[in-house]
Amino acid sequence: MTDLTERGLACPLLVVSDGARGLIAAIEQVFPAALRQRCLIHRLRNVLAKIPTGMQAEIRDGYWACFDTADLKTEPGPQLVELVDARLSAFADRYGATYPAAMKILLTDRAGLTAYLRFPAEHHHRIRHANFIERTFGETRRRAKVIGRFPGETSCISIAWAVLDRASRGWRGLTMTSAGLRQLQDLRRSLLQPPRQLRPQHTPDSATNNSEEVSATA
Repeated sequence: MTDLTERGLACPLLVVSDGARGLIAAIEQVFPAALRQRCLIHRLRNVLAKIPTGMQAEIRDGYWACFDTADLKTEPGPQLVELVDARLSAFADRYGATYPAAMKILLTDRAGLTAYLRFPAEHHHRIRHANFIERTFGETRRRAKVIGRFPGETSCISIAWAVLDRASRGWRGLTMTSAGLRQLQDLRRSLLQPPRQLRPQHTPDSATNNSEEVSATA
């Protein structure tokens, strides 16, 4: 990731990833101010792997119901995060005794499951999973498998670039509204441009030191 910053990539507001520990560590090291969102689809797959086949449909529906905010009037932000987090706790309590391993997986790194809820509501379904890039990776692997062996690094990068370039023609941008832009601007200021303290806080010790400095100057 340092290669990205060296090429001019500024710290993003949000990074979406799966649960790879090395990737998470790199994100937190290179972009410490960015919010980190765990892919909800990857998390669901991990949970369902611990659930009997006959119960997977029920668990799947309950899982997505936790993140369904269409019936809520709460604006994106910390309060919405708290509401969804409470749903996750209730869901885990309901099935925890029967499927403890699955619910343990569900609640691991739970803060990363709700980071997207601080962004505009019209963006939620696009930024809560990594499938957007996963499909592109799948196409890249398919093309590379046909070629078999590359003569060098340049040829490998070239085919990857060609696949990405072609795929990007069908990408759709995020809907941007005036309210959404204001939310993003506020989030950017709070995460990446926090206000600096204009004046030092006065304490009894600092007042004593200041008086000594004034006396010494006089």
